[in-house]
Amino acid sequence: MDTKNKSFFIARLILFSCLLCLQKSYSQIVIEKKENDRFELKVNGAGTFIKGAVAYEYIEKIKQYGGNAIRIPCNAEQLEKAQKAGLMAMVGLPFQAERNGFDYNNKEAVQKQQEEVVALVKRFRNNPAILFWAIGNELDFIPPDKMCNPRVWDAVNATAKAIKAIDPGRPVLTVIGTGRMYKIADIIRRCPDLDLLGINTYRDIYTLQDTLSKWGWEKPYVIAEWGPSGYWEVRKTPWKAPFEQTAAEKARVYRDKYEKVILANEGRCLGSFVFYWSGHKQETTHTWFNMFDAHGYETPVVDVMHYLWTGKWPDNRSPITDSISIDGKPKYFAHHLRASTSYSVKAFAFDPDKDKLNFKWEIRPEAVYASYAGQGEKEPQPLGGLTDKKGSIIQFTTPSAKGAYRLFVYVTDKYNHSSSANTPFYVE
Repeated sequence: MDTKNKSFFIARLILFSCLLCLQKSYSQIVIEKKENDRFELKVNGAGTFIKGAVAYEYIEKIKQYGGNAIRIPCNAEQLEKAQKAGLMAMVGLPFQAERNGFDYNNKEAVQKQQEEVVALVKRFRNNPAILFWAIGNELDFIPPDKMCNPRVWDAVNATAKAIKAIDPGRPVLTVIGTGRMYKIADIIRRCPDLDLLGINTYRDIYTLQDTLSKWGWEKPYVIAEWGPSGYWEVRKTPWKAPFEQTAAEKARVYRDKYEKVILANEGRCLGSFVFYWSGHKQETTHTWFNMFDAHGYETPVVDVMHYLWTGKWPDNRSPITDSISIDGKPKYFAHHLRASTSYSVKAFAFDPDKDKLNFKWEIRPEAVYASYAGQGEKEPQPLGGLTDKKGSIIQFTTPSAKGAYRLFVYVTDKYNHSSSANTPFYVE
C-alpha cells in the first residue's frame, strides 16, 4: 500500500472508531411494559430505577452517595456537569406557562416556542447523559388557582411529537403539580404522544397513586420533585405564618415517603428526583427545602438519601434538631410575645455519633410572599444584637418593633454537618 492510500485508510479507520465510540456512548432508553400494567425503565439494556435529585450544586455527591440521575434545565453547562459526574439527566425544556403571560391562543407564539424547543433538542440530542426530555414545569398552574387553557396540552403534544421525530430513542414527558388532578383526563385525551408523566408532589404524595388511577392514567410516571410538607400544606399561626418541619421531622418524612410511596409503587413509578439538592433557596424561609445549608454543610435529609440509595448510613451523620421551646411551650405554639422583653428558649437536639454540638441563634423578620415557587422572594436578614449566646438554652430579647418574626437555631458538628429548626412568633 502506497503512502497516500495508507494515510487515507488510517483516516477512515479513525473516523469509523470515533463514530463507533459515539454510538456506544449514546444511551438507549426504553420503557418496557410488563405484566399487570407494570413498567420497567431500561438504559442500555439494564433495568434502571431513577435515584435522582433536583440539583445545581454538590452534584458529585449524588453519585458518591448512590444516586444515578439529576433533574436540570436544558443548557450546556448543566449537561456537562451531569455527564462529567456520570449521572443521567432529565432535561427540562423551556415552555412558557400562562402565569408568565404566555397566550396559548396565539398560534404564532405557540409555533415559535415549539421551533425553539426543537432547536434545543437538535443541539443537545447526542449527549449521552440525557435520559428524558421534559416539556415545561407545572404548565397547568396559574396562581392562586385558576383553570389553565386546555390548548396548553395541545401544544405539549405537538412538541412531544416533533421531538420524537428527531430523537426517537428518548422518552418525552411534561411535569405537573398535584392541584386540580382532573386535568389528567385532559392530558390523556390531548397528549397521546407523551411516554410518561412527571409529577411534583409533597404531602399529598401518599394519595398520588390512587389519584392517578382514579383519573385513568395508565402510563408510567416519575416523581419529578418531592421533599418535606410544603408551606401551603402545613398548619399556620393566626397571623398566617406556616410552621416549618424541623430537621428531625424532615428526616422522618423523607424516609417514609421514599419507602412507603416511591419504592412501594415501583413498576408504575420509575423513580424520583428529591428536592432540593443544592445551595441556598429562599422560599418562605431559607431552610425550608434546602438539603444543604448556606455553608454547604450536609443536613440529616442528605444522610437519609444516602441510606435509601445505598442501604448504608454515612460514616458520620448530621446532628438532628427536634424542636424549639420558648418558655417551655410545645412545638407549634402560636407565640405572642411582648416587645423588647427577655424570654428563655431551649433547642432539643442530638447527634447520632455523640459528637460535640455547636449552637447558633438568629431572629429574622417573617418573609413576605413574593410569587410562585419563591421567585423574587427576598430573604429577610438576621437582626443584630438580639442573640449572643451559643448554647442549647439561652435568653433572647424580642425586637422592639411590632410584627411577625422567626427564631432560628442552627446546630453543627465539626464534620461540616448541620441541622436546624425555627419557630414563628409575633411581637405585640
